[in-house]
Amino acid sequence: MSRKYFGTDGVRGRVGEEPITPEFAMHLGYAAGKVLAAAEHDALHGEHPAVLIGKDTRISGYMLESALQAGFTAAGVDVRLTGPMPTPGIAYLTRAFRLQAGVVISASHNPYEDNGIKFFSAAGTKLPDEVERAIEAALEQPMQTATSRQLGRVKRVDGAAGRYIEFCKSTFPNDLDLRGMRVVVDSANGAGYHIAPHVFHELGADVIAIGNEPDGFNINRDCGATHPEALARGVRQHRADVGVALDGDGDRLIMVDASGTIMDGDKLIYAIARHRHEQGQLGGGVVGTLMTNLGAELALRALGCDFARAQVGDRYVLEQMQARGWQLGGETSGHILCLDKHTTGDGIVSALQVLAALRRSGQGLAEFTRACGIFPQVMINVRVTRGFKLDGQAPVTEAVAAVEAELGDSGRVVLRASGTEPLIRVMVEGREAAQVRRAAERIADAVKAVAG
Repeated sequence: MSRKYFGTDGVRGRVGEEPITPEFAMHLGYAAGKVLAAAEHDALHGEHPAVLIGKDTRISGYMLESALQAGFTAAGVDVRLTGPMPTPGIAYLTRAFRLQAGVVISASHNPYEDNGIKFFSAAGTKLPDEVERAIEAALEQPMQTATSRQLGRVKRVDGAAGRYIEFCKSTFPNDLDLRGMRVVVDSANGAGYHIAPHVFHELGADVIAIGNEPDGFNINRDCGATHPEALARGVRQHRADVGVALDGDGDRLIMVDASGTIMDGDKLIYAIARHRHEQGQLGGGVVGTLMTNLGAELALRALGCDFARAQVGDRYVLEQMQARGWQLGGETSGHILCLDKHTTGDGIVSALQVLAALRRSGQGLAEFTRACGIFPQVMINVRVTRGFKLDGQAPVTEAVAAVEAELGDSGRVVLRASGTEPLIRVMVEGREAAQVRRAAERIADAVKAVAG
């Protein structure tokens, strides 16, 4: 059965439009609660299952949080609330508290008008596809509220932020610190605003915090990992050694070197891989995605690191890592997984791994990643109607074939549908920037023509 509501990262959409409505959120909480209660019935020894709910700083988070907890408690599930908390913080705390699931109310890097709901298992990992399908099947059934004696309870978790801060710090080497390093930290006015600056400060850094004044509407607005120009300006203005930018829910990382040059996930994964390889701690190879730059792949192979590509989406990167027994992987967008440190992508933890490499080597970010040359790459997002399918579109197939013949072995074409928005993403990379731009526009024009 295909999934109707769940995309690559939970359920997501425009607030007030299906499925991001309070009615759907309540029913989703109820359906998830029933599935979780059935799965954990024997292990709970008669106790209620319990879930942890966190959110980012969007104004709509209050509404969806209330609706979700109503649905869960109606299903007989206890709820623990953290308030604003990065997505990886919920993954960690769900595991630490031995709860049955974690729930995050967030649309990640999207603007405040959007929101979403995603789940973590008791192990702190994304739910498997079969569990999401079971929840969707339960959504087709009407709600039947539990008896008053069986209803779940709701409690707020005291000290959740402090617990997560200590966890993040624990992933940094005990023999290192950040004293003498000036770091600009941009929290995207999102869930990490009251956490990320404290982590780096408590490890000794001189921290300049920006993007740390959320008002419900300014999440990801001209700041954070999706708009790192603000971080680059901050690094130059404050003459900082490095800059760290998260996205709205704190699972994505972009960094900036001392000159203000922006470093994406490919460069940062290379930095972590190089450091671990030199320390004899890589633990296998590196998993990237279809979007990972060819230059990054070649640089990793030059180090002697094996490399494999997964579908776009951190869940698919994780699946490949687990299948291969590897510890490091991630995406160009800045989702980085270090499975020896955390069960999911974590922007703060990933930044600490890069900073550990810099402290150990005594080099700056630009110098340490210089060998990782990035090929020119052009991405064009073509907006389409929901449900549009590329399969069988002859003009697009012909355009792709022509471009691939022109690029030969020195370039790549990737054409895929977004998992969270009604977009077709056209990506072309190669050695010559002008050629790459022309090729991407040619394919994008073909997509626009068949999509209307």
